[in-house]
Amino acid sequence: MSAAAAESPNFPSFSHEEVFARLIREPPGQVCVITPNRRLAQSLLQEAGARQLARGLALWDTPDIISLAGFIERAADAARHAGSTVLPLPLPLAPEQSRALWEQLLRDSDAGSSLLAVTQAARLAHEAWRLMVSWRLRRSLRDVVPNEDAAAFLEWAPRYERALRRAGQLDAAELADQVLPFIRERKLALPQQAIAYGFDSFTPQQAEFLAGVREAGCAVALSGPVDLAATVLRAPCADAEGEIRRAAAWARSRLEAGCGRIGIVVPDLAARRAAIVRLFSAAMAPDYALPGVRHGVLPFNLSLGEPLSAHALVNSALGLLQLLGRDIEFERASRIIRSPFIAGGEAERTARAALDVELRRHAEPRLALERLRAMVAGHGGDCPQLRRLLEALGRFRRDRLFGMQAPSAWARAVSEVLSLAGFPGERPLDSAEYQTLKRWHETVAAFAALDRVSPRMAYADALSRLRRMAADTLFQPESPDVPVQILGVLEASGQTFDALWVMGLGDDQWPPPCRPNPFLPLAVQRAAGLPQGSAEAALAAARRMASHWCAAASEVVLSHSLHEGDRELQPSPLIAAVAEARPDINVYPEFGAAIHAARILTAEPDAVGPAFIGGTVAGGGTALLKDQAACPFRAFARHRLHAASPDAPHAGLDAAERGTLVHRVLAQAWMQLRDSATLLATGSDGLDVLLAAAAEAAIERIRRDRPTVLSGRFAEIEKRRLIALARAWLDEDRRRDPFAVVAVEDKRSMVIGGLELQARLDRVDETADGRRIIIDYKTGNAAAGQLLGERPEEPQLPLYLVTTEPGALAVAFARVRAGKRGYVGLARDADLLPGIRALADARTPYDDWNGLVAAWRDELERLAGQFAAGAAAVDPKRQPQTCGFCDLGTLCRIRERSAGMDDEGAEE
Repeated sequence: MSAAAAESPNFPSFSHEEVFARLIREPPGQVCVITPNRRLAQSLLQEAGARQLARGLALWDTPDIISLAGFIERAADAARHAGSTVLPLPLPLAPEQSRALWEQLLRDSDAGSSLLAVTQAARLAHEAWRLMVSWRLRRSLRDVVPNEDAAAFLEWAPRYERALRRAGQLDAAELADQVLPFIRERKLALPQQAIAYGFDSFTPQQAEFLAGVREAGCAVALSGPVDLAATVLRAPCADAEGEIRRAAAWARSRLEAGCGRIGIVVPDLAARRAAIVRLFSAAMAPDYALPGVRHGVLPFNLSLGEPLSAHALVNSALGLLQLLGRDIEFERASRIIRSPFIAGGEAERTARAALDVELRRHAEPRLALERLRAMVAGHGGDCPQLRRLLEALGRFRRDRLFGMQAPSAWARAVSEVLSLAGFPGERPLDSAEYQTLKRWHETVAAFAALDRVSPRMAYADALSRLRRMAADTLFQPESPDVPVQILGVLEASGQTFDALWVMGLGDDQWPPPCRPNPFLPLAVQRAAGLPQGSAEAALAAARRMASHWCAAASEVVLSHSLHEGDRELQPSPLIAAVAEARPDINVYPEFGAAIHAARILTAEPDAVGPAFIGGTVAGGGTALLKDQAACPFRAFARHRLHAASPDAPHAGLDAAERGTLVHRVLAQAWMQLRDSATLLATGSDGLDVLLAAAAEAAIERIRRDRPTVLSGRFAEIEKRRLIALARAWLDEDRRRDPFAVVAVEDKRSMVIGGLELQARLDRVDETADGRRIIIDYKTGNAAAGQLLGERPEEPQLPLYLVTTEPGALAVAFARVRAGKRGYVGLARDADLLPGIRALADARTPYDDWNGLVAAWRDELERLAGQFAAGAAAVDPKRQPQTCGFCDLGTLCRIRERSAGMDDEGAEE
């Protein structure tokens, strides 16, 4: 049958009203209305119910309105129980079973062995096979010279069919053809009248099936929605988000005007789903996002669900299963231990949040179950249920998750793992979560049914396929009927509304580009008239759809965006001739703007917190005064409120960890050397041995916290780096005048401005004549200017001097960097450290050393006193540099305040 014949079968036509008259008049089961999809069938069932209510009935027989796929499946079920000379009808494969069979077929073929993405190729090949069946392309494919892709498909297709026949299986695309002989033998009970409603066109397979139904004695007719006298206008919008906002406000306006059925058609619904949900929710219930606010069912519904794997409950289940594999991203593991869908998720919620913050300090970006279990055992004292859970999962993994097993065996293991983990948690599930859980169980059952087509597999392969199945399953919980329906193009087919808005009709989006299947020759697709086979077919389908929209409601708005970033957009040529106008839309103030407009502001200074009571600051070291100098609010938030962003696990060593390793190696070296004389007397081999031992000890300390970060060759590379840096620095110290190291990594208690702080001095040297030098190792940038002036950027060296070494005559950073080594600091005398001039010769505002020390003492006393008094002003020393790497912006809101001041200045 040709494509042209398929598009317009020779069936009589009924009007919309006649269809419902027959449904009401004829006895139950005598008239069947067949639709292209289930959504249209449901819509017609609702209309039939409304008509019966309008007749005053309280009870009536449900009319037979069903999708074409449902009609075929119903006939197939009847055929399996009918006596016939036709061979028995097997059950069709589920979509995931067909995909699994295609994937195995491609992997075993010569052409498929070179494919990089077998899963995607198998999906396209299966689609090509279904098109071949439904569009009757076999003969055309035999008559063309195939390209490489088509030749591969022509090799795969017969192998797929032979595999089906050998196993006594059936692809769902063949079901109509397999049922048709039962219908022609008149072994199946058919209605007297079948009405195909809302079809724009038919595939040859569909047309042949309906013709067979007619030959079996069932009268077949066509029908469709009534053409409404529509007012059609075109509404240009500033951009894509503005277009959604206007559509949402329009829908709310029509809802308030009494429209009972409002349609919003979005051609690219999948791509814009998140924005549509957010903006329609804000329009229909402006306070929907406020914490603690609970709403009933919102008055809109989307025809397109989300992937099942995106729902929190299923995502947690898949995360747990992934945790039992080889390794997992830490962020994924973090969500698992904080999930409410596992045992103890509610009872230990707060403790697990605190545990997560602690684990981030020690974790790598990826970790295995055993590493996570060990970390929780070491740090999760307040999470006993979580510890027991991870131990139980570890035992289950060792006992059950190795070797090759059938899909059904893996499905049982999945159920046991989740049960062991206390899934789906302690608290009662709400309606949406319960429906999601039910759909998850159905997905696991469908995975178990892969036994029909899949061989035994390893756990990693089983989990990968189960994840793909969950990602391929679009799901949204059922909700009551609502007046605003947000639909894709296909779901809107055959529907009518009180008011209709179609968005996204720019020239770059509509008509949508054709997407021919790469495994079918283009010439064959064009000749058959496949809708995606050519630009001409896609244009014709778009014209039919646009024509239907313009007659689907009494008010129709066709909208498009004018801009996408800097790019200007034009309306689709298919709607360019429609008159441009502004739809009548009520003005609804944006919720945040409405609150802001109703504000009554009282300005209260809030730059001072409660005074600090008690002299010792817990965990307060030199960083406290460094933060106070940088910004009083930073010091208050970090050291009084203990505010901090959770760490992000990182691969390898970060700059701070590398600096700590250098500190430890040099500290260990000087603990043994003690003075310059010993350094000079130690030979090269002896120094190598000393530094190697120091480097190994430093690396071992890091390994205790992060055992996988330095192992194998990486540890050797880091060890060589540390030895080279330390050796180069000790060569610098060899050039100094004689000295002794009198303190290394020395804990000191410091009292300043009423505060008692704890710190650890890197090193204190003493010259032969008794002059002391305070040294702090730096592997980053360092400059003497950071020690001077008000609010010094690096106050730790002055603090050490003023509080614990008042007689010291020099403070210096030991800059230990490859290529940039040397001392940077301030000294009273020129002969104390190489490269540091005497204070009198340096460019500073201080005449002598005592004056500098007094200035330091005054400034440090002032900073400490401010902190003790509760100073908390948002006053960064240098903006934006001070705030560039600060993680407290969400607390101090300096960026918002700065933007507000800029706006006020602009208004003035």
